[in-house]
Amino acid sequence: MNHQTLPNVLQKSGGELLTSPKEWEEHRESLLFLLSREEYGFLPSAPDGLSFRLVEKRENYCASNAVFEKWEAAVKVGEQEFSFPFFAVVPTQVKKPMAFLHINFRNNVPDAYMPTEEIIDGGFAVFSFGYEDVTRDNDDFSDGLAALFPRSSGEKTLPGKISIWAWAAIRVMDHIVSRKDIDTANVAVIGHSRLGKTALWAGANDPRFSFVISNDSGCSGAAVSRGKQGEQIRDVTTTFPYWFCETYRSYQGKEEELPFDQHFLLSLIAPRKLYVSSAQEDLWADPVSELRACKEASPVYELYGISGLLCPEDAPAANAVFPEGNIGYHIRKGTHYLSRYDWQQFMAFLRRHRN
Repeated sequence: MNHQTLPNVLQKSGGELLTSPKEWEEHRESLLFLLSREEYGFLPSAPDGLSFRLVEKRENYCASNAVFEKWEAAVKVGEQEFSFPFFAVVPTQVKKPMAFLHINFRNNVPDAYMPTEEIIDGGFAVFSFGYEDVTRDNDDFSDGLAALFPRSSGEKTLPGKISIWAWAAIRVMDHIVSRKDIDTANVAVIGHSRLGKTALWAGANDPRFSFVISNDSGCSGAAVSRGKQGEQIRDVTTTFPYWFCETYRSYQGKEEELPFDQHFLLSLIAPRKLYVSSAQEDLWADPVSELRACKEASPVYELYGISGLLCPEDAPAANAVFPEGNIGYHIRKGTHYLSRYDWQQFMAFLRRHRN
């Protein structure tokens, strides 16, 4: 493991260390501001109007074990409006199930990345939306939801697309918490790859997500940038500059000048439950750096008198699982993918740590 020194998440700008949950809560807002200003851009404010319309409902879904619903979320910002679809599959055999909110690459139910029937059989509800139904994965900020947040040249901290997708996930959470048939104290936001970055950022900004799950999110997600192998800040901000705010590009090749690292993002989830998963052959994301970020975020959990990551190893074997702490982790054999194996570990983690 590369032991390049990382900034201490418990150290304030003056050098003194935080020693209590109260001090952390006060400091936490400054870290959220820092990540907004330097990396992701500031999340837009809550909408001026928000409504939900049931578009379709199917009983007897998943071999009569669930109800399928398609919803439309309509948001109003100023005089502009935009609507996007999302989906809910809720088991009928479980009273007030825990739930996942999956920020998905597609709007399929089920999907290659979302084994819906297996999730239902596990006793969980699953909500989902396709991220490009919100705004397309390109640099066109006049597209979809992005058009509601006007941009002007020279503003370097405007929200990138990750912030806009995260904002949409928070709007779906507005719907979830209004439901009587869901255990709203146990909702997990989950995403894979770029949408794992999005899930982490949504969870950092909205404490109603009691579980936050990142799968293979890598660079500018769950992996620390200093000493990272594979994808670097230069790579991700050259290929996908629009995911982030403009300021973040200034750190290309200058990871050591970051006033933070990605364990700061993970720390913003504390004391809620966090789960990070890696794939052994996904060297572009770099499992070693994802695991290190979990370890470096753990001291914030310890401030609360609870465990962070409980993993004594720096390079665990494939399919090793560490679910005992409030930060869970596993490394799966194989490549960059969101698999049934991953979902099985996520479900087990929620059962183990249910509030």
